[in-house]
Amino acid sequence: MTKDLAAWGKERGVRYFMIGYTDLFGGQRAKLVPLQAIAMMQEDGAGFAGFASWLDLTPAHPDLFAVPDADAVMQLPWKPEVAWVPADLLLDEAPLAQSPRQVLKAQVEKAAALGLRVKTGVEAEFFLVSADGAEIADGQDKADKPCYDQQALMRRFDVISAICDGMLELGWGPYQNDHEDANGQFEMNWDFDDALVTADRHSFFKFMVKSQAEAAGLRATFMPKPFAGLTGNGCHIHVSVWDLAGEVNAFADPAAEFGLSEQGRWFLGGIMKHAAGLTALTNPTVNSYKRINAPATHSGATWAPNTITWSGNNRTHMVRVPGPGRFELRLADGATNPYLLQAAVIAAGLDGIATKADPGAHCDFDMYAEPQKAEGAQRLPLNLLDALRAFEADETLQGALGEAFSTAYLKLKRQEWQSYVSAFTTWERDWTLDV
Repeated sequence: MTKDLAAWGKERGVRYFMIGYTDLFGGQRAKLVPLQAIAMMQEDGAGFAGFASWLDLTPAHPDLFAVPDADAVMQLPWKPEVAWVPADLLLDEAPLAQSPRQVLKAQVEKAAALGLRVKTGVEAEFFLVSADGAEIADGQDKADKPCYDQQALMRRFDVISAICDGMLELGWGPYQNDHEDANGQFEMNWDFDDALVTADRHSFFKFMVKSQAEAAGLRATFMPKPFAGLTGNGCHIHVSVWDLAGEVNAFADPAAEFGLSEQGRWFLGGIMKHAAGLTALTNPTVNSYKRINAPATHSGATWAPNTITWSGNNRTHMVRVPGPGRFELRLADGATNPYLLQAAVIAAGLDGIATKADPGAHCDFDMYAEPQKAEGAQRLPLNLLDALRAFEADETLQGALGEAFSTAYLKLKRQEWQSYVSAFTTWERDWTLDV
């Protein structure tokens, strides 16, 4: 039964609700609503001008109404007088088909119609940097191989523990926090869950991390490649598919290679089949391609793929199968939209099941040291424009995600690319001023 937000808030001492949505570029938008008005908002939604955020709407369109999903409400652990609640967007009283959360909900419904329940977990990496973003926040964090650095982790204990305490309070089941492979970089892990739940938590996690960093006088960034020479921010996603009761893992088969069932292989086949087009969604910025096509970093490896290959428990490939009944897609980066990441993976996977897609042979070699052994494997797009072209050419993936979304996304992302290529840079002056 849907929560009564007014009663729920009054019981917990909530004074304000943030009714929020995520736009096509991953921007988090919200209105702050007092407890006294939340009952009306829960019924009718909070009004927004859609053109004012990254949605394919005009100033002439009527108001969007963001109707809060009361069952997904979260009280801010660091400011309990405020609660955040993700919303579903309506235009002219109908769901806005291009809205990222709606795109994901449609994929969840398609999976459910097949008797399937997709569960996922994400590994959202981030940097803690100076308030102006110019350098990492910890001047002592200089090791060539800083991953799991004990001292560097503890120097940021106040920020990391505040975030983890928040996840504990929210009941997410956080289970480990570590310093990652780049100086100033961290990763925090919590339990996997239904795809929509994970997407909402991923969205809130980014909000919480940024808020706690700001409270400490720092800045948190999920930018894919904020510093040359350092490992970029990935957002690996672990995927498994279950029956509707969530009790039987449809991907698990102890007798099969890597413990991955036939249906699991088909789902993986869909990921491999649509990987180039997926990249436009999993790696959605110009900067994304500085990560997946980077040379070796100071630590010795980028930990990012550049070729469409898969393996067993081998982190040098785009997909690895670390254990029975699940796989890890290592393609996405920190800029990925939490909802579109989930939606794209489900859409590709369901097409794989429908077509019984073969993922091809797995690779056992070290992709970083012996890339020549991947002869015949397709390279990932080299830049955002190539990725958008791949998505545009993938009519099946576009159709699965919906025409309204696909058209809007391609339109706005092409505008972004045009803005990028129209900008004048220091590099141009350095290389061509004296031509």
